[in-house]
Order: sequence, then structure tokens, then C-alpha cells
Amino acid sequence: MLKELHKKLVEGETTSEKLTEEYLLKIENADKNIGAYLTITKELAIAQAKKIDEKIKSGKTIGILEGIPGAIKDNICIEGVRTTAASKILDNYNAPYDATVIKKLKEAGSVFLGKTNLDEFAMGSSTENSAYGVTKNPHDLGRVSGGSSGGSAAAVAADLAVWALGSDTGGSIRQPASFCGVVGLKPTYGRVSRYGLLAMASSLDQIGPITKTVEDAAIILSVISGMDKQDATSAHSSEKAYEKYLTGGVDDLKIGIVKEHIESLNGEMRKSLEKTIEKYKKLGADIIEIELPYSHYALPVYYIIQPCEVSSNLARFDGIKYGLCFNDNKDGEIKDNELPKKLLETYLDSRQYGFGSEVKRRIMLGTYALSAGYYDAYYKRAQKVRTLIRKDFEKAFSRVDLILTPTTPEPAFKIGDKTADPLNMYLADIFTITANIIGVPAISVPSEVIEFEKTKLPFGFQLLGKWFDEETVLRGAHNYEINK
Repeated sequence: MLKELHKKLVEGETTSEKLTEEYLLKIENADKNIGAYLTITKELAIAQAKKIDEKIKSGKTIGILEGIPGAIKDNICIEGVRTTAASKILDNYNAPYDATVIKKLKEAGSVFLGKTNLDEFAMGSSTENSAYGVTKNPHDLGRVSGGSSGGSAAAVAADLAVWALGSDTGGSIRQPASFCGVVGLKPTYGRVSRYGLLAMASSLDQIGPITKTVEDAAIILSVISGMDKQDATSAHSSEKAYEKYLTGGVDDLKIGIVKEHIESLNGEMRKSLEKTIEKYKKLGADIIEIELPYSHYALPVYYIIQPCEVSSNLARFDGIKYGLCFNDNKDGEIKDNELPKKLLETYLDSRQYGFGSEVKRRIMLGTYALSAGYYDAYYKRAQKVRTLIRKDFEKAFSRVDLILTPTTPEPAFKIGDKTADPLNMYLADIFTITANIIGVPAISVPSEVIEFEKTKLPFGFQLLGKWFDEETVLRGAHNYEINK
């Protein structure tokens, strides 16, 4: 897709401005039904597009992303653009700086159509937790687009953007990608700088691309990856053109599968995954059964560590420094001796009215788990089990190059089906969270459209790779895609 549009720009079949206007018109006509975008950056997009057109007219060579319109998840800062994280507490916040990934994309000549919807502060699996409304699945408007990067996935799936950025803390790129029938890549933790991403769970968060093809994901990753002095957790790794590693087959690869993962699926989902495994066998890959015994504890480990980090990170939203400031006590002049009390009321009121129910739930869970007397029993123990899960994967990766799993237990569920049962909602991430807990790269690839609840819906599978081995992950996914 990216290469095709790049060729059209170079050969003069279209211009970046025309292409951008076409996408803006699509958004205007179709997004009222889907709700993928929270903010449209029309003036910025047109200005960026015109700049690329001038460059082409002057005879200069353009990069593959230059002039191609994309979308950015609304928890990634773009200077001067409203950045809400889909929360009322940041309803009036305009970012004063660019995230590192935005700087890199601007240098690459990308065009930003707007900011996409998400679960509030990226906490959720359906984009139903957004303070600005749910994003609907383009394949069935009665179903969720997934979360938390539901807006980005829906925008790409509905062709309201050529590409998009999302963030992935427990599957928030891969799960909505599977629900919407597109490609979603979570890079290795540290591969992409998190500077300018509104922090939710700092040891788990990672920015990555959502695209229509694996090749496009590789191209975006090539642009946004690399070490960043602004992010101490970013890795000292040489920058690569990942799209160059897609060539070659998979006959030299060993792919691990977990029998319990396949057996846990029902009906059409199980058949779909079995077909995918057979496809890799036909392509020459060696399929090896592996065991990941401690991965059974991944869900409870994640839902202790993540709320604890949420409790810490979201303490900065206090109604004082930026964002919503609210105090519902309007009893006139405040005396000096009342200032501490009024300050506390401002904290409490701002957070009460600014945060949604899911965010409050996770803040309370995390604060409880970190409190005196419970830290060792919950957070410390979860970190110990996290180490055991990592050892499981280290052992598995000594035998295999990739691990193949379902991305989700089922296709997109109906809007409202799981909102009353948070635990049931959390189970939607059961196959994706391990990649975040141990920090490995993982990609979700559409396998086929299946029959689910009398509806045709996309279903995807996931490939996990060794730490900082995105090349093999992308090659494995690309080979399936072109031989589908």
C-alpha cells in the first residue's frame, strides 16, 4: 500500500495534497458512523502535504512515507494539537511538544490526518471506556473495534488512514488489529522511544504501527525505531530498514505452538488457527510443540503490575499543573488557613469528575497493592512471577525462532456485551499480555474471515519473536500474508 502510493506520487499520478483531501473527505463522510477520530488536524495535514508536493516539483527525491496520510492515537503528543488520551481530565490540553515518534515521522515527511479514539488513558479492550464515545467496528457497526487502540485500527480498516500509530500495554495494538482485520505490530520494549507517550504503565507501554500489510508495518517501524536520549529505557540498537528483511522463505524457521492455546478455542476460531499452522507447514517451517507453564499466571500478574504503575503515573493529573481543574465548593473567598483543605478538595474533585470508572478502578487496585502491608504480597510477588514467565520464554526460544498463538480468544464482540463484567473484559487480552510482561516483539496478522454469531468477522493470529528480533517476526508474518 505505502509503496504503491509512493510510486503514484513520484510518477505524478496524484499529489500529496489531493491524496490528503481525499482522505479528509472520507473521514467527513464515514467517520460519523464509526467514531475513529477525536480530532481532525486538517490545516496541519494540508500544510504538510503541500510541502511534499513542492519538494516533488523541485525534482528532489522523496522518502517512501513522504506525503502519505496517517493517523495518531490520541495519547501521543503532537505539538500544538489537542491531546486528551480520551479523558475529560485532559479535555483542554494542547501538547507543548512533539513525541519522539512524531519528530521522526515529521522528518520522514508524513502527513497527520488527526488523533484517534482510545479507551481512556489506554485502559481497556474495546474503546468503550473513552470519554468521547465508542469506536465501532467497520465490519459490523454493532461490534467493538477492540482496544485500547480501537480508533487507529478502525481508521486503517475503514480506509480513513493509510497507516496509524497505536500504543500497546497488554495487547492494545494487536487485539484491535485482529478485531478489525488489519496488521498490528508491538515492537520489543525499548525498540521505539516512549517519550511523548502519555504514560500508563511504564514497564509495559510500547508504541507501534497499525497497517494494512506487514510490509507497511516494517516501513513504519524503520522510521520510528531507534535510541532516544529522552527515554532512558530505549535500546542502544542500530537503526535498520526492516522492510529489507522480508525476503526469503520460512523453511529455515522453527515455530513453537502451545497445545493448550489451540484447545482453548471454539469452533471456527480453532479451525482457523489449525489452518494457519498447516499453512506454515506447507511453507516449510518446522512446527514444534512447546510448553509455557507460567504463562497461566500472566493475566493476574499483569493486572497487579499494570494498576500499580497506573497508580503512580496518573498521580500527576491533579488539577493543578494542567488539564481539568475543578472544585465544586463555591462558598466564596478562601482564607489562608483553609488553603490546604481547598487544595485537597481541588485534587479530589478534579479526579472525581475528570477520570472515568475504569481508570478509577485501576488506580484504586494499584494503590491498594502498593500500600504498606500489601506490597510484598502483591506487587513484589507479581514481579517474581514475571521473572518466571520470562524464563519460560527464554527456554522456549532456545528451541524455536517464533511462537504462534491466537491473538484473541474470539472475534469482535458486541458493544455492551462485556462492560458489566470487567474480569470477562480483561480475558480478551489473555493471549497478548505475555509479550508485554516479558518485552518481546509480537505481531497480529489477519488469517481469514470466519462465521461468528451468524456474522462474518475477521480473525487473526499472533507471532511472538525473540527480544530485538523484529526481522524474523516480520519475515514470518509476511510469508504467510503473501502465500495466503
